[in-house]
Amino acid sequence: MTQTQPYVLVLYYSRHGKTAELAKLIARGVEQAGLEARLRTVPPVSPDTESSLPAVPAEGAVYCSQDDLRHCAGLVMGSPTRFGNMAAPLKYFLDSTSSLWLSGALADKPAGVFTSTSSLHGGQESTLLTMALPLLHHGMVFAGIPYKNAELSETQSGGTPYGMSHWAGANNERLLSEHEKTLCIAQGKRVAVLAKALAQEV
Repeated sequence: MTQTQPYVLVLYYSRHGKTAELAKLIARGVEQAGLEARLRTVPPVSPDTESSLPAVPAEGAVYCSQDDLRHCAGLVMGSPTRFGNMAAPLKYFLDSTSSLWLSGALADKPAGVFTSTSSLHGGQESTLLTMALPLLHHGMVFAGIPYKNAELSETQSGGTPYGMSHWAGANNERLLSEHEKTLCIAQGKRVAVLAKALAQEV
């Protein structure tokens, strides 16, 4: 069943809440650009890589389904950094999307990525770039954050041209800076604007 109302999927995994904060601000940017933002997360996985929680989370965003991904007009995907890469739960979910890859369901749709790290040089950019790889395999149109956003040159914490990032601190104590908040909203707006433009081309 095809969705009639276009939406941007803001898909994330968050362990301590900072990536979820970024996701909510990105969703605000999507909605400011006139599209619905659909917030979705993925469950943690156990050491044997089975999903380890019930089908419905106790609080926060609901878990993402294949149909949430299939029918989106655009995607912004986020994860905390794990050794310079995305966290295993998000990778586990992406590894299950081969049917969408085979059908080309995500081709020509815009996508962006975001992350958070405990240390300033904790692998933000490598995480963002490696998160982009499966999206490129799906044929998505990758959208970073352009330097016309002045905050990208002024930020003293998070924010990269590859996508939004946040420096959370060793104990998750750092609040999002005003630059980081502004860049989150800008990223959400950009993907939404591109989603609308690319949908008209189809």
